[in-house]
Amino acid sequence: MKMNCAINKIIPRMNARLFCCAIAVVVLLSGISLKESDAGGKIIDQQTYRRITKQGTTALDENKALPGYALYSPVSSPGTVYLVNIKGKVVHQWHLPYPPGLYGYLLPNGNLFYMGKVRDETWDIWPDWYAIKGGILMEVDRDGNVVWEYRDPYQHHDARRTSTGGAIYLATERMPEDIAESVKGGVTDTGNDGMWADVIIEVDADGNRIWEWHSYEHLDPKTDMIQPNCTRNEWGHANAVEPLDDDRVLVSFRNISVVGVVNKKSGDFEWKVGSTVLSQQHDASMLQNGNILIFDNGEFRQNEHIPYSRVIEIKPETNEIVWDYEDSPEWNFFSPSVSGVQRLSNGNTLITEGFYGRMFQVTPDGLVVWEYISPHFFQNPHGSFDNIIFKALY
Repeated sequence: MKMNCAINKIIPRMNARLFCCAIAVVVLLSGISLKESDAGGKIIDQQTYRRITKQGTTALDENKALPGYALYSPVSSPGTVYLVNIKGKVVHQWHLPYPPGLYGYLLPNGNLFYMGKVRDETWDIWPDWYAIKGGILMEVDRDGNVVWEYRDPYQHHDARRTSTGGAIYLATERMPEDIAESVKGGVTDTGNDGMWADVIIEVDADGNRIWEWHSYEHLDPKTDMIQPNCTRNEWGHANAVEPLDDDRVLVSFRNISVVGVVNKKSGDFEWKVGSTVLSQQHDASMLQNGNILIFDNGEFRQNEHIPYSRVIEIKPETNEIVWDYEDSPEWNFFSPSVSGVQRLSNGNTLITEGFYGRMFQVTPDGLVVWEYISPHFFQNPHGSFDNIIFKALY
């Protein structure tokens, strides 16, 4: 193989091992974690999951998978949003000025509704708050031009555009001390600087607040207990909000393993299911038949010694699980955090195993008919590389 003239002149003056190390340094600086092996100088990728798995579209049954496009943004990206087809080809990208914080949706008009993570004065209001915070809601067109924007430094996780031209979103606020002290559960000796709770806020097109719901006024400190593996820095840790109609809102709380439907007029829960069924769940949504679809993460599942994830469809009238998806064995499918689920138009279910950048379709019978693993690894705040996705949407 011919080499660049400059390199040919340099190599004789370099020890072979130093030259290999120089290559490794260059590769590391390019964002790939590689090391030289002892048995022959082979460069080996040190990101385990990337090394042992295929990426892109890894499985496809074109007769049973719903064709279309999947939208996702890697959590550790600087603000890159991908739209890929069923073959795994990136058909469009957005490069936005903020990292994801944490969701994005394609709107009916073709624009992107995006929650961005803003580093501001609220960055460290409690340990690890930065991981879930947002701060800005943006609607952008295909070219990334801002069509609508709203800022709230306490916004986190999820938000939705509304029929009024505004948005409904999750935020956090400091709780009254007396209520915080009465909340049960959580890791002891945490939350000593105060406890935070979720608030749901709705704004109109001009950014005026038109409705608020303060979770600490409606959750029960005795029964809505913080799970044993969660800190007491916050009570609910809401991670999904969905306006159902003019009078109701669906909301999911991870730290207390609760999903509920809130009546906007009274503020009361019309329906609620808790930790006897759920385990640190994400991405609850209501289906056309009125059932609730949930990604049940299973990080701390009651009466189970091995963690595993599942997807469940609950009938609210009876709290009966009428459909579910689990892998076999169960622990083959597990994402301790993040992740999502969406029922598709042909009856398939799109599942995002977020911790591993994996999205896949299953039929009503639970057969995997499409699978895609994100090849986009980015360096996270801890210095390692991951391809984590909060959730993907068709």
